[in-house]
Amino acid sequence: MENKLDSIITSKNVRLLVMLIALAMLATSCGTKGVGGDVAATVDGQKIYRADVEKYFQSQTAGSTQPLSDEQATSLRLSILRELIENEILMHRAAKLGLLATDEEVDRKLNEIKSPYSAGEFAQRLSERKLSIDDFRHDIRRTLTAEKVLHKEITSKINITQQDISAYYNQHKSEFNLIEPRYHLAHILVTTSPGQQSQESGNKARNEAEARRKIETVMTRLQAGEDFSSLAMNYSEDSATAANGGDVGIAPESALKQTDAATRESVVKLKPGQYTPIITLSNPATKQVAAFQIVKLIALEPAGQREISDPRVEQEIRSQLQDHREQLMKAAYYEVMRDQAKIDNYYAQRLLEK
Repeated sequence: MENKLDSIITSKNVRLLVMLIALAMLATSCGTKGVGGDVAATVDGQKIYRADVEKYFQSQTAGSTQPLSDEQATSLRLSILRELIENEILMHRAAKLGLLATDEEVDRKLNEIKSPYSAGEFAQRLSERKLSIDDFRHDIRRTLTAEKVLHKEITSKINITQQDISAYYNQHKSEFNLIEPRYHLAHILVTTSPGQQSQESGNKARNEAEARRKIETVMTRLQAGEDFSSLAMNYSEDSATAANGGDVGIAPESALKQTDAATRESVVKLKPGQYTPIITLSNPATKQVAAFQIVKLIALEPAGQREISDPRVEQEIRSQLQDHREQLMKAAYYEVMRDQAKIDNYYAQRLLEK
């Protein structure tokens, strides 16, 4: 499960600097004289300000324990600016197509994102990302608008046929032969140490007694029918998985055998959709209780050849082919849209002029 709050924010993937320099060359003939230093770029005359780039830069680097080098910081800013340029291009296209996100759509999406949190918790999450609610609404609007444009122009035109699926399966058949069972797991972890932070503000257990009470409360709510992923998002103290509803991914049986005996023995008894009793995890060195967890088995894939007749195999292939084709078409689409727009990337050009 993806973190919806973080996914609204510009991606951290740093793109190739050479592509940005090529983009900047569109404006090199006229230089940057007369252009204020507060303007990072323009798209068909629409200004993108340095402050916009800096806002997303600060949001993406918030909480980072390792500072970026000057070159890394510049590369990240260039990547952010490129995405802002692409986003502005999509906004212009959306206006022409009548696909700009409405206030109602923004409100609906905002309420969906806020639903797992209390008002205070959500405000804390925004504060951690250095975003105001107006910034967040703005990002939601642009994200929804971009999705509508890309769906109309690209996704709706992609057709993955049964022949495509069969061809892929036959070419990659060995990849669907599992030598051992695979377990798709999620968990809710509560630690006894005060150092780690849970997703819910002020909810960190500070000692073994508090941790035990907290995990027992979570178990009671699970048994009452509450959603596992929502509880994981709000109560799990595993920062790497809590935002994704506790999803720890798929583990082969050999990896499961390397975990502690209590977890392993509890998990192998589960059927998909079930969760374990509370598992106590101890520090091997001190033998003291380090944490408690509840593990859910999302899915189990048995060993052996997975046939194309298995709906999960077909869906897996369809999703993979769809994703690959979308990525290819999006890359081509952005290139065409950039060719049709008048873009001046002053920030990149100033780097070349130094």
